Amino acid sequence: MSVATAPTTLDVSNTPAVPFGRLVRVELRKLADTRAGRWLLISIAALTLLVLIIQLSVVLGQGLHPKFLDFLQGMNTPMGVLLPVLGVLSVTSEWSQRTAMVTFTLEPSRVRVVAAKFVSILVISVLALVIGLILGSLANVVYGALSGDTVVWGSPAKYAAFYLLLYVFGMATGFAFGALFLNSPAGIVAYFVYSFVFPGLFEIAASLMDWFAKLQPWIDFNNDQNDLIDATIHGRGWAHLIVAGLIWLVVPLAIGIWRIRRAEVK
Repeated sequence: MSVATAPTTLDVSNTPAVPFGRLVRVELRKLADTRAGRWLLISIAALTLLVLIIQLSVVLGQGLHPKFLDFLQGMNTPMGVLLPVLGVLSVTSEWSQRTAMVTFTLEPSRVRVVAAKFVSILVISVLALVIGLILGSLANVVYGALSGDTVVWGSPAKYAAFYLLLYVFGMATGFAFGALFLNSPAGIVAYFVYSFVFPGLFEIAASLMDWFAKLQPWIDFNNDQNDLIDATIHGRGWAHLIVAGLIWLVVPLAIGIWRIRRAEVK
């Protein structure tokens, strides 16, 4: 007569968690490992350099007198458009490439994975700022050397802080849309609609309706960030930025994290 034996179970209670720093390094590597991410990073750097070269050529050819802030604003054109796309791709990669099963098996805590992804885009924002400041400074010095004019620096520390916020907001908003849709094309399209379609609609509505003109600064997160680009934000502008950021950044991000925690892994 055979004796029934109890099924054995695998005790993983004492298994150490994956260090958070390692998760961040993995997520940073993912941004450059894929073909889309790698070429997007290359495109951002190349277009930023190209824009500054064109801007430098124009100001020298037309005898203009730019300041350091003018070069930072020129640098923001490609970075402000393309960095958020990287933010979208950073959070949709598992779901678009069907690698979520592997990721969440190696690290079961989805919140930790999302947090690592978010920290990775903050790191990219800092790196983008450093590269932009170096290129902008170089353009300003070259302008002074070739034109013979006095180089105007203004307040570089204040500009750096404002542009860091600008890049963080851009990448975080892209990240939020990516988390909300969990699909790369949908997240990118939604971000571009928010960036290029809604501001125009808001302007039209504000010109036609006085009550909406008073409401617009509180809901137009994209437009509110223009004061960061110009380094003129103050007082009420910060209040507008915070309220609009809650609508377009915090709410989509919260819903997106809720979706990620409950989405079926395939």
